[in-house]
Amino acid sequence: MSCVIHGFLPDSLMTVLLVPVVKDKAGKVGSSDNYRPIVLANTLSKVIEAILLSRFCNLIGSTENQFGFKSIHGTDLYIFALKELVSKYKSKNSTVFMCFLDASKAFNWVNHKKLFQKLCDAHVPKYIVRCLSYCTVQICALFDTYYCVFQMEHPHLTLLHRENFIWSLSSFTLLEPYISVLDGDPLQEVVKSVIHQYKISVLPKHPSFRKCINHGDFNDLNILVQPCESDGYRISGILDFGNLNSGYYIYELAITVTYMMIEHPRPIEVGGPVLAGWESVLPLNEAEKECLYVLVLSRFCQSLVIARYAVTLNPENREYLMTTSKKGVHILHQLWELGKEHVEKVWFQSAAQFSDGK
Repeated sequence: MSCVIHGFLPDSLMTVLLVPVVKDKAGKVGSSDNYRPIVLANTLSKVIEAILLSRFCNLIGSTENQFGFKSIHGTDLYIFALKELVSKYKSKNSTVFMCFLDASKAFNWVNHKKLFQKLCDAHVPKYIVRCLSYCTVQICALFDTYYCVFQMEHPHLTLLHRENFIWSLSSFTLLEPYISVLDGDPLQEVVKSVIHQYKISVLPKHPSFRKCINHGDFNDLNILVQPCESDGYRISGILDFGNLNSGYYIYELAITVTYMMIEHPRPIEVGGPVLAGWESVLPLNEAEKECLYVLVLSRFCQSLVIARYAVTLNPENREYLMTTSKKGVHILHQLWELGKEHVEKVWFQSAAQFSDGK
């Protein structure tokens, strides 16, 4: 299956039946904490799991002290061994000390990225690791847990390391030579101030950002949608990969917020629902949260300044090139005047309300 080679499985194979099983029948059956979610996979996905396992089972092993989740083993064997051990020492009038640990919600706290790295270190084929990573992301989303996506690998990935690419937020400071196109425009001072804020508040936090491949131009003109059963629409495709580059997840979020603001009658409010949707899949870390406001400002500046410069080169395309500017200038001024504290309060409080209402 080519999908396995590319590290994903079709939705039909990921369809599961989620069954809640009571942990303690004597406990509170009305409490969600007293239930353990059990996933029942479909037959075809189980067959694929068996095939994948057969490909690398000889590359991995476990300690002889592990009894659970292991072929031809079981916890009953360990209980028997434990009883025999206790009996042996008691027969010699020796004291036996035992410690039992029960990790609460252990699955939620497993560092899956390290587990996948161990598989790579054990020389498990990368396509299998990618496929397992994809499945884990879907399962973690099902259980409302957080998982950091496995790092993308490709023999030609370096082609996307586009140093000095003017549309990359990593290259935002390259905008400085172009701001002369704003001479006489009050917007110029705002752009200069945003560049300064980027230098002092965003650049130092780059090491804390999580890397990814950025589409770089996720706006309404580059999205395909199709009707869905709920009388609404769902995204069915994305266009225009000309700005594809190596960057950070937070860049993609900032770019999305920027362009969604342009389309909304109350642009400042847009950040909340977009942020809530994003964090339902990939929660931001503290450094990313701290920089989101400045990165949105930075994207507005990029779009407005580069558009002005492009018009000087191609005045006949002015109407198209200035599409973002029609509303973008006002929104940028509004964001700057409201300030970081106020805007972040609106975004993060709104996002929290969406999350609480899930």
